[in-house]
Amino acid sequence: MKNIGVIGIGDMGSGLAKNLIKNGYLVTGVDLQPDRMQSFVDMGGLAASNPAEVGRATTAVFVMVMTGDEAKEIILGQDGLVSHLPMGAAVILSATIKPREAREIGAAMQGSGIHLIDTPVSGGYPGAQDGSLTMMAAASNEVLDAFCPVMEAVSSNIHRVGTSPGDGQTVKACLQSLIGAQFSATFEAAALAAKAGVSGQVLLDVFSTSSAGCGVVNNALEKIIDRQFEGTGSHINTMHKDLTISMGLGEELGVPLHTAASAMQIFHAGRTKYPNGDNWVCTRVIEKIVGAELHRKGKS
Repeated sequence: MKNIGVIGIGDMGSGLAKNLIKNGYLVTGVDLQPDRMQSFVDMGGLAASNPAEVGRATTAVFVMVMTGDEAKEIILGQDGLVSHLPMGAAVILSATIKPREAREIGAAMQGSGIHLIDTPVSGGYPGAQDGSLTMMAAASNEVLDAFCPVMEAVSSNIHRVGTSPGDGQTVKACLQSLIGAQFSATFEAAALAAKAGVSGQVLLDVFSTSSAGCGVVNNALEKIIDRQFEGTGSHINTMHKDLTISMGLGEELGVPLHTAASAMQIFHAGRTKYPNGDNWVCTRVIEKIVGAELHRKGKS
């Protein structure tokens, strides 16, 4: 099992590809953007022109795209992976999509002889690039055992969260409701500190050594106080989409998500005002309202 595919070679997929190559796999990949394909080839990847070509060259394929519709077309379409992967191969669905969409893909793959591992990931751009992603994997133990070495090449934490398609996506939706709330609370706290005249470094020192400190909060605050609002590998579109999925699952199950709903609106405002920004750009919306900015060394 040395020939692995990656479809979607953006901020996350490029990290998957890099770490697979680093671990000795031959990696065939495809992306719609030529610059991404060139970077992929430069790191040692083998360029394909479409998903069918990836399927014919591999025994397991990571699908890291943005939406459920894209995943369905890539996996189930006329020239999709299911029609071209060898029997016993696996589609490793690492994209974050709606649980319902993962279940639909799984149902359509029944009887194909191709396995589906529903395993969205967490860890963002840094985790993808350094191979330390957390995977929320759902498939039979037999399938997970067989493809665990491939997954271990890109992940330091593989959690077996279920056996059915959609189980992984459900856990990810719960996780993103929490992360969205952590982000939005950090953005508000940063604006509050800015208005009060507290320096960003002081806030980071306190937050990072307190019970509130965690990877999500610390990283977001670092980006805010250094005014790094674009090009950090965490585009706002992704988190906005993920929160939409969380809210949709809450509506489907009749679960009130008051805090996640507030986070959704903060991300919606940030995405509308700064469509090219990363997650932390939401802080700028609040800063504009209060007329103060948080910098590492205080007011500038």
